[in-house]
Amino acid sequence: MRARLLVGAAALAFIAGAAQAAEPVEIEAVTVTAQKRTQDTLDVGLNVAVVGAQELADRRVAQVSDLVAFTPNVDIKENMPGVLPVVTIRGVGLNDFSATNNPSAGVYVDEVYLSSLALMNFDLFDLERMEALKGPQGTLYGRNSTAGAINIVTAKPSFGGVQGRLAAGYGNYQTAEIEGMVNLPVSDTLALRFAGKAVKQDEGFFDNRLIGRDIGRREVGMARAQALWAASEDVEVLVKLEVQKGRSEVGGPEFFGALTPPGASAGLVCPGSPACMDFQGYTDTDGDPFAGAWSVDPTYDVDQRAATVRLTADLGWADLTSVTGYVDFKRQWGADTDGGPFRQTDFVERDKISQVSQELRLSGATEASDWIVGVFASRDRVKMTYDGSLQDLFNTKLLTFTDQTAKSAAAFGNLEWRFAPDLSLVAGLRYTWEEKANVGGDLDLVPNCPASFLSMTPCGAGPVTLAFIDTTIDDTNWSWKLGLNWKPNPMTLVYGSISQGVKSGGFFSGVATTSAQLQPYEPETLIDYEVGVKQRLSSLGLSWSASAFYYDYADVQTFIRDTSGGLPIQRLGNVDEAAIYGLDLDAMWSPAALPGLDLVGGLGLLHAELGAFESSTGLTPKGNRMPDAPEVSFTLSAAYSFDLGQDATGRLQFDGRYADDMFKDALNDPLITTDAYWVWNARASVALPGDWEVAVWGKNLADEQYVTQGVNNLPLGFGFRVYGAPRTFGLTVSKAFQ
Repeated sequence: MRARLLVGAAALAFIAGAAQAAEPVEIEAVTVTAQKRTQDTLDVGLNVAVVGAQELADRRVAQVSDLVAFTPNVDIKENMPGVLPVVTIRGVGLNDFSATNNPSAGVYVDEVYLSSLALMNFDLFDLERMEALKGPQGTLYGRNSTAGAINIVTAKPSFGGVQGRLAAGYGNYQTAEIEGMVNLPVSDTLALRFAGKAVKQDEGFFDNRLIGRDIGRREVGMARAQALWAASEDVEVLVKLEVQKGRSEVGGPEFFGALTPPGASAGLVCPGSPACMDFQGYTDTDGDPFAGAWSVDPTYDVDQRAATVRLTADLGWADLTSVTGYVDFKRQWGADTDGGPFRQTDFVERDKISQVSQELRLSGATEASDWIVGVFASRDRVKMTYDGSLQDLFNTKLLTFTDQTAKSAAAFGNLEWRFAPDLSLVAGLRYTWEEKANVGGDLDLVPNCPASFLSMTPCGAGPVTLAFIDTTIDDTNWSWKLGLNWKPNPMTLVYGSISQGVKSGGFFSGVATTSAQLQPYEPETLIDYEVGVKQRLSSLGLSWSASAFYYDYADVQTFIRDTSGGLPIQRLGNVDEAAIYGLDLDAMWSPAALPGLDLVGGLGLLHAELGAFESSTGLTPKGNRMPDAPEVSFTLSAAYSFDLGQDATGRLQFDGRYADDMFKDALNDPLITTDAYWVWNARASVALPGDWEVAVWGKNLADEQYVTQGVNNLPLGFGFRVYGAPRTFGLTVSKAFQ
């Protein structure tokens, strides 16, 4: 595979320079703010996927996890059904569930960084665009972007007149939703925009036989208010307030057991099947991953408030930008991690997160250069508790608690220097300081037999501390980028770059039976060697891009399976190294011979290999594949718009995503792998006079069953697998006005 990639990369520049001899015809440019300034994607020397407002609406992008349908070499999975999304880009991602840990792919909403994995689970509405940046983005985006960055840009108030939109829909699983927005120019200097969304799903995807009803229901509401004040010709202030409230439920995972039950058929292979038995004698033989007997309260309650203030000022010699962000988040949810009716590993988690951040930057341009310098500071605090019910396994209850405060400060600069008419040099540097203080541990609340062996105390003794930590870590690091851009003609960009990103260290905050599990893990460092080409062939209606990359990845943060006191545990630690290389190819074609037809496709090839590491099985040699890193991935879509007469327009849209088989842990456990799969979606709409639209839609049309996550706890008698959402469909009616 490596030889194919190197040959392909060497050919990119030759293809790009030779392919466009004809005079280009103007086609619509795609703009991004991936480099903290508005640019045509054809001028940006990095791999960035952009999805605009109309396509986001047409393809029903409702959550961050829906972004996987638009670009290859990106995986976004759910750690538990319907919640806890984890972003992996080109094989780089932290496979974790804890609110105290930072994602490897930075997620930004209107330039405000979301510091916790817990903050990723929110609904999207009234957006301008989404951007996915692949590869480390440490220079401009800072800490915790070794995988890349996802920019979510909401629609802003405008002075262009009163505008509005209202949409309502109904789908299977008794799902009703309504979404609306209104833009109000109050005066020549003040414009307001209000938007909101509500979803109520009265029937869950999951049939819980234990309580006799379905679970996984959703009830969420969110609202956003923005005010844009043009204080003068040179100064603008944008204030945004957001609220979100959810009273939903978590779905149930699929159980699988460790033991062969009495009287089992000769063909049953244990461990690993739902028909296998746990230590309590439970089996699940119906063959339906969306049906089970789950003992935990499935509540998923969220309350969030957020505010952002963005100030821009034209100083004459430079532009000043200030972005201030605040988030206050509370959550309570339950997880049945044994997948069965007994209280073996049932948990209820409560999180409180507060974060505040401030970025100041100056940017400017000369005839030969564009530059940015800035400073950044943030503080976030996470308070988290788990109530663990282990009565039916160890006759006890656990309490896990964490109180973590993180502070960060950085200074950065980026320069693009056009030293020749068709050549420019890109150089960036960022210095970051970070401190994390963590107090936490685990209490055995009722150390009855046999649980008392965990703490080596007499049966029935009082609460006992199993693990405890009170530690502060601090770190300083440099992120940097050096690149070269070549534009042989206005419609072609060839680029090469070397960049380094760093993800900070941290603490494991899950259930621990010894203090050793709570010791901090180290920062990870990734150096990306990348070459690419982008081109618009206007005469053919074709835009395409390709990039080849090689990652030198050190101190990889990942979960490693281990044992403590004879019990299986997950330890968040570091693997010395990993090697990743691959190819991204994207194309968009609007053939002139078929007006109204738009074809979009993407191909990702990926080789992501871990170095050697120690685990409960001993030394695992170099060569295991990294979790959530399919070797091949495809995305494709076709949309066709056509005239129906009587001022009506029809549109048919069809899209799909393919992912090759992938593993879900560093050990490459075959019991929790994902087989290769396709997911297909479609939408048909009619736009009517008066700005009305009626649309029918379906997602996962083939009702594909595919694993998104899995955990193997066979020494405890069980494991579980999480599946992606089943087929959904519905009808949406919308009305725009102005």
